[in-house]
Amino acid sequence: MTDALVIGSGPAGLMAAQELASAGRRVMVTEAKPSVARKLLMAGKSGLNLTKDEPLDNFLAAYGTDEKRLRPMLSAFGPGQVKEWAIGLEQSLFTGSTGRVFPNAMKASPLLRAWLGQLAAQGVEIRTRWRWLGWDGDAVLFATPAGAQRLAPKVTVLACGGASWARLGSDGTWTGHFQDTDLAPFKPANIGFAVSWSEHMHRHFGAPVKGIALHAGDSQSRGEFVISETGIEGGGIYAVSRAMREGAPLRLDLMPDLTHDQIGSRLTRPRGKASLTNHLRKTLRLDPVKITLLMEFAHPLPDDLVPLIKSLPVRHQGPQPLDQAISTAGGLSFGALDPSLMLRARPGTFAAGEMLDWEAPTGGYLLTACLATGRWAGRHAAAFDLI
Repeated sequence: MTDALVIGSGPAGLMAAQELASAGRRVMVTEAKPSVARKLLMAGKSGLNLTKDEPLDNFLAAYGTDEKRLRPMLSAFGPGQVKEWAIGLEQSLFTGSTGRVFPNAMKASPLLRAWLGQLAAQGVEIRTRWRWLGWDGDAVLFATPAGAQRLAPKVTVLACGGASWARLGSDGTWTGHFQDTDLAPFKPANIGFAVSWSEHMHRHFGAPVKGIALHAGDSQSRGEFVISETGIEGGGIYAVSRAMREGAPLRLDLMPDLTHDQIGSRLTRPRGKASLTNHLRKTLRLDPVKITLLMEFAHPLPDDLVPLIKSLPVRHQGPQPLDQAISTAGGLSFGALDPSLMLRARPGTFAAGEMLDWEAPTGGYLLTACLATGRWAGRHAAAFDLI
C-alpha cells in the first residue's frame, strides 16, 4: 500500500520523495512522461547550474517580490545545502567566476543517476506514464498503461511543474483540478523577446552581444544576449525579462565601462575620410554587431551619438510564446497553501516546485528553489499525520 504519493518527478518531486523516504514513509512517485526529470536533463545539456555561491541575503534578493514567501524554504536549504547535497551524491563541483556552481561533469545525467540510485535504495517506487486525473473524494485518480488506477495515500506531494516546455511534461494541465480562485495566470519567465529585424541584421543571427549593460525599469544586468532570427534571448535578457514583460522599455548601454564624457572625447578625434562605421570601430572599438544594433534602432543616426551609445532603446514585439519560456510565473497561489505548503482545502496534500506562483532568474536560483520547496513540502508531509 502507498503511504506517501509524489506526483511529478522533477527536482521538487524527487526531493520530496527523498525526504518522505528518509522519514520512513513508503513512497511512490508518478510521472506522466515515459522517463523522469526530462526538463532537468534538457536544462543540463548546456551545463547544469545547480545554485549560486553568494551570501543568502543576496541570493534571496534575486527572487524580488517572492523573496518573503520563499525565505523560510531557502533559509533551510539554500546554496550551501545544495552543494552539500550534490557532494553527498558523489558529484564534484566547481564555482565559476560569476559564482555559479556546476558539477565537474557539467551534465545533469550523472547526478540524476546517482540520485535515482539513492532513492531506489530507500525503497522509492517510480511509475512512469501515469497521468494524474484529479481526485474522487479522497482517492487520487490516474490514467496508466494498465488502465485507470485509484490510490488512497496518507499524504500526497504535488510537484507538477509550470507551463513551459510541454513536450518535456510541464504543460500546466494540472490547473484543471483546481478552482480558478486558487490560481494565478501563467506568464512567461526567463523568456526571449520577438524583434522584427531589418535585412541588415541577418548576417548577425546567432551572434552574441557581450560587454554591455541592459536596463528595464528597476532591473539591470551585465549579462550577454544572443541575436536570433526571431529576436533576442539569453541570460542578459532573462535577467530583465520580468520588468520587460510588465511593460518596462529595454535600453542597452553599449559601453558600460566608459562615461559619457569619455565616449564623447573619443568621438571628437579626427575622422578624416573614414566612414562612420570605421570611425566608431577605431575610436570606440565597437564590434560590428554593436554598430549594427546602433544603426538598427537609431536610424537615422543623430550628430550626437553618445546618448544612444549609453542608452539605446530596443524595439520589440513582446515576449516569445509561453511554451518557449525557460520557466513560468503564476500557478498555484500561495494563498491556497498554509506555511507548510499544504493545500488549505485538502489536508494531507502539499505542493512544491515550479507549479507554485513564484519566479526567479536563471543562474541557479530556479533549481535551488525547486529543491528547497520540494524538501520543505516533503518534510512537512512526512510529519503530517504523526503530529
